[in-house]
Amino acid sequence: MRRGTVVALLVVMTLVPLLWTAEALARVGGGSSGGSRGSRSYSAPVRPSSPSPSSPSMPASPSTPLPPAPQRPGWGGMLGGLVMGGLIGSLLFGGLGHMGGGGIGLLEIVILGGLVYFAFKLMRSRQPDAAPAGSAGSGPFGGGYSQSSYAGATMEVPASLGDLDRGIAHIRQMDPEFDPKRFAETASDSFFRMQAAWGVRDMGRASDVLTSEMQALLQKDCDRMRAEGRINRLENVAVRTAEVTEAWQERGQDYVTVHFLASLLDYTTDESGTRVLDGSRTEPVKFEEYWTFVRPVGPNTWRLSAIQQAT
Repeated sequence: MRRGTVVALLVVMTLVPLLWTAEALARVGGGSSGGSRGSRSYSAPVRPSSPSPSSPSMPASPSTPLPPAPQRPGWGGMLGGLVMGGLIGSLLFGGLGHMGGGGIGLLEIVILGGLVYFAFKLMRSRQPDAAPAGSAGSGPFGGGYSQSSYAGATMEVPASLGDLDRGIAHIRQMDPEFDPKRFAETASDSFFRMQAAWGVRDMGRASDVLTSEMQALLQKDCDRMRAEGRINRLENVAVRTAEVTEAWQERGQDYVTVHFLASLLDYTTDESGTRVLDGSRTEPVKFEEYWTFVRPVGPNTWRLSAIQQAT
C-alpha cells in the first residue's frame, strides 16, 4: 500500500471524530445523547402518550407562541460522511492500483495504532456508563403482584398496572407525595436553569440538579467552546410540553424520564457576540428530548443523569 494511502487513512481517523462532535455544541447536551439511565441506558425512551392529562403545556410567550421550525441540519455528520466516502473511494479505486510500490513502514504502523487508540478512547468517553440489567421492585411474583423490598420492608404493587403506573406506585411507597404532573413542572424549572448555565459555559451554576457524571460531561463541552472562542446563545426558550413517560426503581434509586418538546433561538457567536458562526438569531428551532432524573429512593433531591434525543 502506498504511503499516500496510509496518510489518507490517518487523516480520516483524525478528522472524522472531530467532525462528528462539531455539531454537539448547541444547547444543553449539544443535540446528542449522553449520561446514564441505569439498566435502561441502552434502551430507547418510552414515547409520550397523546394526549396526556398529566403533561403541562407552556406557551412560548404570554401573547403568541413561537412557530415550529425545522431543526437545522447537522453539518458535522454530513461532512464526516463525505470525507469518509471520498477517501475510502480513493483508497479502493485508486490506491489498489498501486499496490506493491513499497510497504507500510514501522512509523506508519505506530502512528496508525496510536490514532486507533485515540479514536476508541474518544468514542468511549461519550458513551453512558453501563449498568447491570435488572430493576429492583419490578419483577413479577405470585398472586398478581410485583414486589420490592427496602430496609427489610416488603411492599407489593398490582402487576396489572402498566409500566409507568407501576413505577410511579413503587416510588410513592417511599415518597407518598410524589406527583408526576408536579414533577414535570419541577423538571421544567431545572431545564431552564441548565440552559442558562450552558449559555455562560459554566455548568457549576446548575450543579445541584446534575449528577457529578453529567456535570463533568456537559462542562467538557463548555470548556471546548471556551477554548474555541465560541458562545452558544439560547433565547426565547419555550417548553411546549413536559410529560413523565417512564418511572422505575433499581438498586435503591428512583428514576424518572421526562419528555420535552420545546423551541428556541439557538445560535453560536464569537466571543464579542457580533458575528454569528452557526444558527440564526431570528429563526427558532424545534427539538424533542428525553431527560432522565435520578435520586436515592425516598424524598431526596432529583438530579439530571441523562439526555437522549428522540428517534
